[in-house]
Amino acid sequence: MSAPTQSALILGATGATGKHLLAQLLASPHFSRVGEYGRRVSSLEGRESEPARGKLEQKVINFENLGESGMKEGKWDVVFVTLGTTKASAGSAAAFEKIDREYVVNAAKEAKTDDPEHKQRIVYLSSSGANASSPFLYLRSKGLTEAALARLGYADTIVFRPGLFKGTERPGGRAAETVLGYITGAMSYFSPNVEIEVPLLAKSILNAGRLGTPSLPNSIGTTKAGTDNAWYTVIGNRGASVLGREE
Repeated sequence: MSAPTQSALILGATGATGKHLLAQLLASPHFSRVGEYGRRVSSLEGRESEPARGKLEQKVINFENLGESGMKEGKWDVVFVTLGTTKASAGSAAAFEKIDREYVVNAAKEAKTDDPEHKQRIVYLSSSGANASSPFLYLRSKGLTEAALARLGYADTIVFRPGLFKGTERPGGRAAETVLGYITGAMSYFSPNVEIEVPLLAKSILNAGRLGTPSLPNSIGTTKAGTDNAWYTVIGNRGASVLGREE
């Protein structure tokens, strides 16, 4: 008897990690239905002949009016969130927090079904160093977002805190990032906590969504965060590297 399949919703599929995750979800036999919802959706030009193309549902949504998004009706088994931004891209601290936290939390809330019998899982791509009490805007926003997602009541909440992304396809590379890449590349020989290849991170996120917290291998060294009834599972950079190699 074949293993049961799941449906997956991805928010943030056009980002550096999200685009790899989307491709892997479409190729995975474990996920029979995939939804890509966002302010814009991926171009699938050249992939129309792929059998996986038939299981993808794409929809442009307005994050200011999520009630009309139809996400709740999708009854998704796993919600993957790779949506995020930077202060520089957003234009201001307020705009950054609106996109990075408010949009993420509100969309995750909208994607949660009203059926108490439907046990959903949410997997969120956060950041190494995320801390709700951090004096740094980016890390504080990630920490606050983690806690808010855990309070939404999903049956299983998994958070990734990876190190520096390696292998991002960013046009017009920045000099500072290039220098930092050389430094972290050298450091990675001594520590697995510094950087991670983006496709490997995407595969790890997929595996976490497929397996869920109870079935994650002990070798990845998960930790717990949160309080009271809002606990969640945290996977660090080393754990993500290990989990990404699981088949």
